[in-house]
Amino acid sequence: MDEIKHLIYEGKLDEAIARLTDYLEKHPDSDEAYYLLGNAWRKKGNNRLALNNYLEAIHLNPESPAQKAHDMLMDILDFYYKDMYNQ
Repeated sequence: MDEIKHLIYEGKLDEAIARLTDYLEKHPDSDEAYYLLGNAWRKKGNNRLALNNYLEAIHLNPESPAQKAHDMLMDILDFYYKDMYNQ
């Protein structure tokens, strides 16, 4: 997982997503992998897939850091869309 975290940090998101997808095929109960996959999709700009992966991580482990990431992304999206209505 450390190598995948590094890939995400370095912006090699497609490679990180591919590795996480392969990993999850063998370890479908890994909340950490879903959390990292959510982070990769968020950095790629796909908020829907990010939220879906965060929710899967939370489902597997309610104490996952994905809960905080999910809440923060929802706050950002709520702010973003509210601001759009004020233009």
